[in-house]
This record gives sequence, structure tokens and C-alpha cells, in this order.
Amino acid sequence: MKIKAVRTKLYEWTGPTDAPAQKLSNNPLDIFETSSEAGGNTLKSFTFHNWLIVEVETDNGIVGIGNAALSPLVTRAVIDHHLRAIVVGEDPWDIERLWQLMYRKTIAFGRKGTVLAAISAIDIAVWDILGQAVGQPVYRLIGGATREAIPVYASKIYNQPLDALIAEAADYKRQNFKGVKMRLGYGPRDGAEGMAKNIANIRAVRETIGDEVDLMVEVYMGWTFNYARQILPRLAEFNLRWVEEPLLPDEIEGYAELNRLGHVPIAGGEHEHSLAGFRTLVEKRAVDYLQFDTNRVGGITAARKIATLAEAFGIEFVPHAGQMHNYQVVMSSYAAPMAEFFPPCPIEVGNELFWYIFDGEPLAENGYIRLDPDKPGMGLTLSDKHLHNFRITEGV
Repeated sequence: MKIKAVRTKLYEWTGPTDAPAQKLSNNPLDIFETSSEAGGNTLKSFTFHNWLIVEVETDNGIVGIGNAALSPLVTRAVIDHHLRAIVVGEDPWDIERLWQLMYRKTIAFGRKGTVLAAISAIDIAVWDILGQAVGQPVYRLIGGATREAIPVYASKIYNQPLDALIAEAADYKRQNFKGVKMRLGYGPRDGAEGMAKNIANIRAVRETIGDEVDLMVEVYMGWTFNYARQILPRLAEFNLRWVEEPLLPDEIEGYAELNRLGHVPIAGGEHEHSLAGFRTLVEKRAVDYLQFDTNRVGGITAARKIATLAEAFGIEFVPHAGQMHNYQVVMSSYAAPMAEFFPPCPIEVGNELFWYIFDGEPLAENGYIRLDPDKPGMGLTLSDKHLHNFRITEGV
């Protein structure tokens, strides 16, 4: 079996969106003035309404599907102009060799970011091929099932008026999610008043869901070290499972110092992209939870190595985003206590887009998702239900 073709398809959402009326979340642009943007919504620059699909076809007719949501236009160019020529003609069963070829032939301009996202998309598609070839889901090729079902937490609560915040949290509790994650809307530029609002919102959600449901807080790289050092002691009373990405991803020493303070567990890694980078995070004990995303770090081939690294250091991993490429890795490892779940909803930030592109993503039931052992490979197909809301363009 040889790889015969690699095709890229850019899905651009042209349908209706739920435009936020307020700032949804902290983010790295919070250091700038935001008065020129509607509602001061700096997260607008981090919304994404397009997605890259990669189809890898073999000479015996198997088609594997991979994907990349990170900078799809640039990622597509990397695949079309660099990676396709590397993988066509290769045996997909030589998966480690194939990965190293892609990584080493692009290392001069790659190593992280969009090049790793491009490698990820192809690698996920190749693992999809291997699973289909033997009639097994990917998790059975990389470790097998470690549980009957995966506990998941609902990940959506954005900054919003207090009554809506409470109503959304109550709904997730009613659905028996094992945890909920909320985004904070105020940071260093908002001073003491903003800090008080953050704390009030956290208190409201904690009181709504009770102590029997995990509560996580997402900062999305929007704080400074000094702000984090000031607010974290005030969050200790809420028994948070973690505070996520309080700093920019390269501020590793700052992460390590915050973690040593011990007020609240720290999570990070969504914007780390390499095995070497995760090694630094764990060696410095910079985070309590690793949050790699399989379609950013180099695909299944790289993600399972990071999972093993986490296990070796006694650190748990909970991948960024849900989606089948992450669920396959979580299912195969005891180092992952749970997974993230983006509830289906109208298009807003863009985290929801995969629900409109794929068929086969599992829905949460009573706080768990189940992977069908009879669905080979990644278990996904491309949906035709929402094609009228997309502009789809194929690569060169």
C-alpha cells in the first residue's frame, strides 16, 4: 500500500454567526486599547470561521481524513507546496519514518506553529488509513481502550451578563457534565474593579454548580505575571481544578513560579507545539496539566509521545478541544483523566465549526462520550448537511 494523493480543502463558513455583544474572554491583545472595537471584543482577532480538511488516498482506494483549524490558509500552503511531495509514494505503515521525513525536511522554517499543524493534518489522515486498513479504531492501534467511556467537561461559558452566566452553568450541571470551564473577561488593564468582577463571576458559577462538579477557569494568555500572582491567592477558595494559560506560552519561568506558589493548579500547552517544548514544561514543573492538541503538535504520532512523557513525569494531560483526534489519544492512556467537550451550538468563536463539517463526532451523554469500537480509523466522514453554508476551495 502506497500513498497516491494528498488533497486539501478549505472550508470557509459563510452562514449566520452569533456575533457577541461583549468581550468574550481574556486574550493576548488585552494589553492594547480596545475602544475602536465593538464592545472592546479583542477576542475578535482570535475567532476562526474556516477549517482545513486533508484527504490522503492510497493506491488501494483507502482515503484518510485529517484536519487543521490553526491558520488554515498558511497550513494549506505548507501541505500543497512542501509536504505533499514528501509523502506521495510512501508506505503509510512506515508512520514514524513518514513523520520524521516531514519534520526534518521542513525544520529550517518549521518546528512549531503552522508547519506542525500541517504535519498534524497529514499524520491524522494516515492513522485514519491504518485504522481503516485493519478495521480498528485508532485508539486500538496506539494502546487500546482504557475505559468504557470518557468523562468530559463542558467548555463554552464565555464572559457574559451574570444571569446568562448562571443559566448556562446550571444547564451543564443538569446535563451531568463532570466539569465546566468558564472564560474570564477582565485582566490587568481593568484594574481592581475588573479583578473583583472576575472573582464575582467565578463565585456565581461555583455556587451554581456546587462542589461536586469540577470548575476550570480559562485566561487564554491574557494576564501578566504580576496580575496572576495577585489574583491567584484570591481564587484558592473556589477549589478550581485549574487556571488555564494565565501567561503567554513562552513565559515558562513565570508558569513555573506560579505553579510553585501552589494557590491553584496551572494548566497549559495549547500553544506549545513540539515534543521538546513539552519536555521543558514538565522538567520545570511549569504546569499541572498538559493541554496539547493533536492537530497542532504533529498528529497522533507526536501526541502519543507527549502522552507518554506526561505519564513518565506523573503529570496528567487533558487535550485542548474535544474532537476525535484527541479522544483517540485520551482513550488509549491512563494519564488522561478526562477530555474537553465543545457543546454543539450556533457558530460564534469557531470552536463549534467541526460539528458542521464532520459526521461521527460523539455527543456527550450524562457527562461521558463513548467511542464506537466498530468505527475504524478516526471514525469520521465529511458531512453534506451544511454545505450550503460553506465556501469550499481545493488546493493546488
